Amino acid sequence: MQSARPHRSDVGIAVAGLVGGVVLWTLGLENNDFSVPRAWQLVPLAVMASAEVARRIAPRAAVLVGFAALAADTVSGGNIATIVMFTDLVYATTLYGPLPWARRMTPTALVLSLSATIVALGIMQQPQALLIGVFAGLITLAPASTAWIIRTHRDEAAAERLRAEQTALLAELDRRAAVSEERARMARELHDVVANHLSAIAIHSTAAMSVAAGDPDATKQALGIIRESSVQGLAEMRRLIGLLRDGGGGETGFEESAAVPRLDSLDAMMGRAERSGSADGFTFVLDDTRPVGTVLPAPVELAAYRIVQESLTNAMKHAAPGPVTVRVRHTRGCLVVAVESTYVAAPDGPRAPGAGAGLVGMRERTALLSGRFEAGPHDGLWRVRAELPCKAEQRDAARAPRAAREAREAAS
Repeated sequence: MQSARPHRSDVGIAVAGLVGGVVLWTLGLENNDFSVPRAWQLVPLAVMASAEVARRIAPRAAVLVGFAALAADTVSGGNIATIVMFTDLVYATTLYGPLPWARRMTPTALVLSLSATIVALGIMQQPQALLIGVFAGLITLAPASTAWIIRTHRDEAAAERLRAEQTALLAELDRRAAVSEERARMARELHDVVANHLSAIAIHSTAAMSVAAGDPDATKQALGIIRESSVQGLAEMRRLIGLLRDGGGGETGFEESAAVPRLDSLDAMMGRAERSGSADGFTFVLDDTRPVGTVLPAPVELAAYRIVQESLTNAMKHAAPGPVTVRVRHTRGCLVVAVESTYVAAPDGPRAPGAGAGLVGMRERTALLSGRFEAGPHDGLWRVRAELPCKAEQRDAARAPRAAREAREAAS
């Protein structure tokens, strides 16, 4: 928005032009071919100086007033200062005026210059008439074209600055999103690989304290499970710390440096769960009907493994003693994982504290693969079920690159 007050430099230009014109008039430097009183030359000079004051706040009005003053000055004698100030008005209108006017100034100046040349040739019938066209081009076309070039470069520079600022802002937003995504990924990993072992330690340390006085064998068994869970938890923690220190290392590098959990390890997981929960009355059954030799994308396999792991942990923490069944199916390009346990809660309350982060993590893992997840009562049992598309990684890479990148990082 343009200010209503004249710019200080514009006032200075007007004053300098007016003083210079008066000095030239005093010295008698004019060409009065129309026998007009010399004092009249000061009128267009004063009008032109007044138009100079408004060269930025009202450029269109200023150039129109200046053109009229130039015509009057030409008739009254032609003061050089008046002509120079008109040249500046053409320049200022092109540089500071509205864009439609600025675009039209150069073509208009060209037409005026050609018209002046043609009229002068028609009247004078001499080659010297070309000098009038050259003079008209110097006071109109030259300043207009110069100002348009400067304005174009200025606008391009402003656009580049804006583009650079937008790029920097987008980069900062991407950086924050990447940090947030990485924190969420590490939170899921920490919860899934560490909370499982810590929950087992909490459950069996409570059991060990309750039977310490009367059943040495049960105490020994509970302490053995506590030791096994703590060792596995420390190993998982070292694996994650190594990953953080190495900066991720990429999928290949990490797979070379640490074992990635796979569904082929479900038997070992069920065995650990059996040893951990048998004393509390839990039985564990694995129903894996996947065809032999089935190859799954690493993110899908890891997500399925973590969902089973967290579901078994939740069952031992919250469910009443009874059977816990893990079902794994591979149908229609989709891996289906379901864990069923008793719907009745543990009679004495949860065996270990929980914050509900396990269900949140399972939902996030499934959503990253564009799958479906549900958890709740079903046919008298508590069932956790996840459908994981086996081609989700490729589809997400085209539809949601960030989610696909998150899933691939989870595999590492």
